[in-house]
Amino acid sequence: MAAADRGPEPTTPAASGLVERHRETLDRALAALTDRDYWSPYPEIPKAYGESAAADGRAAFDALLGRPFELDQPGADGETGEEVSPYGPVLGVRYPHADPEALVAAARAAQPGWAAAGPLTRAAVCLEVLARINARSHEFAQAVMHTTGQAYGMAFQAGGTHAQDRGLEAVAYAYAEQTRLPRRAGWTKPQGRRDPLVMEKTFTAVPRGVALLVGCNTFPTWNGYPGLFASLATGNPVVVKPHPRAVLPLALTVRIAREVLAEAGFDPNVVTLAAEQPGEGLAKVLALHPEVRIIDYTGSSAFGDWLEAHATQAEVYTEKAGVNTAVIDSTDDYAGLLNNLAFSLSLYSGQMCTTPQNLLIPRGGIATDQGDKSYDEVVADLAAAVGALLGDDARAAAILGAVVNPGVAERIGQALEGGYGELALAPRPVAVPDFPDALVRTPALVKADAAKPDDEATFRSECFGPVSFAIAVDSTADAVELLRSTTREQGAMTAAAWTTSPEVEAALVDACLDAGVSLSLNLTGGVYANQTAAFSDLHGTGANPAANSAYCDAAFVAGRFRTVEVRRHA
Repeated sequence: MAAADRGPEPTTPAASGLVERHRETLDRALAALTDRDYWSPYPEIPKAYGESAAADGRAAFDALLGRPFELDQPGADGETGEEVSPYGPVLGVRYPHADPEALVAAARAAQPGWAAAGPLTRAAVCLEVLARINARSHEFAQAVMHTTGQAYGMAFQAGGTHAQDRGLEAVAYAYAEQTRLPRRAGWTKPQGRRDPLVMEKTFTAVPRGVALLVGCNTFPTWNGYPGLFASLATGNPVVVKPHPRAVLPLALTVRIAREVLAEAGFDPNVVTLAAEQPGEGLAKVLALHPEVRIIDYTGSSAFGDWLEAHATQAEVYTEKAGVNTAVIDSTDDYAGLLNNLAFSLSLYSGQMCTTPQNLLIPRGGIATDQGDKSYDEVVADLAAAVGALLGDDARAAAILGAVVNPGVAERIGQALEGGYGELALAPRPVAVPDFPDALVRTPALVKADAAKPDDEATFRSECFGPVSFAIAVDSTADAVELLRSTTREQGAMTAAAWTTSPEVEAALVDACLDAGVSLSLNLTGGVYANQTAAFSDLHGTGANPAANSAYCDAAFVAGRFRTVEVRRHA
């Protein structure tokens, strides 16, 4: 059923205009949820935004630097902000710091009006927010680049248009779930010779309460927008608590959302920013607030586990650490396998929750279209493929981006010193002339043996960043079981495999279904294990320890509201 046939009518003239403006996009998004084919209303090609868009975006970004970030919201008691670009420059943006009690109180006060708007109006407002963000995609790309270390091209897509896709996807799921029941229904029960029993019933989607978004350092928008827009679209006000190193992309998002809300006749405190002072621990304070009923979090397992254990008053959605596995059994396109995997290991310096870490290779070698290859040959050829991909510094910088934080830099140093084992490929520095202070390093590839307990203790832990392990296993069957057990115990966001055997493929699929991880098979072209597409691919499953939810499915939105019935005699 089309969006126009569901939900209540808009509640204000401004909101009515937004519904008309975005109805077609919402209808197409709803259809895309079922079709699962490629679709996006947000062009991912930078030139699609006009000849001057990149320069205009850079100028808008530059205008934000070294000054206070204007945001008229309640509870302000000072300023904060210590962002330094992974490429070197100090951003110098000062954000308003607010009393958390004031933010929660303002959010709670804004909730009734936002809840009363209904699913269709809320969806239209969310789509207007996304449309305005999209129009400023080049500005957002600069903000993402200089807070996460993503290279500009990736920041434009993953931090910009693809993040917008995920936000829209969440809005569409939220609208579909809230309108699954009719708003009104008649009920007539025959009573034989007596008059029938006749009732009128209404069903209203009621939000849970204040939502808290705890942002991450590496993908503040891509990982933040699903939860933000799922909560907003289901009627919940949202307090946005960015990572201290990546405030600007979410601060811009909050500012735009508040502008749209006010213009549409709603209290702008439906969305507020909670920027924290150094060492404040604001996420914990807000997470335990009794009025906070929804929490979205991406980051370390330690804090994610703490949230799940302690924030018991809230519905908690977490994406935590995991160990992603790739099984290399056989291939009919050896060059394609190597090139595909080399890019997956290199993209954003392996600082993605979906980057393959453990590459399982039978010690007896594999069959390929280029003849049988020994374990050592596969490892050497993969190292050579990475080297060829990143041989030119300019190209390497555009793929690798910059090292996002000191923890990743420490792991690279440990790999270089042999702390993880024998290096098949040593990381090297990459020069970026425009940013001489940027820390850019190529990936490290470490040789390991599944039969050695010390090696297993190392590769069974997440090693976030550009360090992966080429692990010799006794057989493909052992590789499949290691994939299964690692995913069950440590969690994984994705798995990959290459095989020409139908029997091995069946075993791999069975293991991934059993362990609860999505599988990419025999990728040799322009699709990579560490990339997913909104409206088609699920990011995570919620079925293993790495995450308790997925972007995006019905379960990701359905717990953010409840349906309340009122019935009366007709």
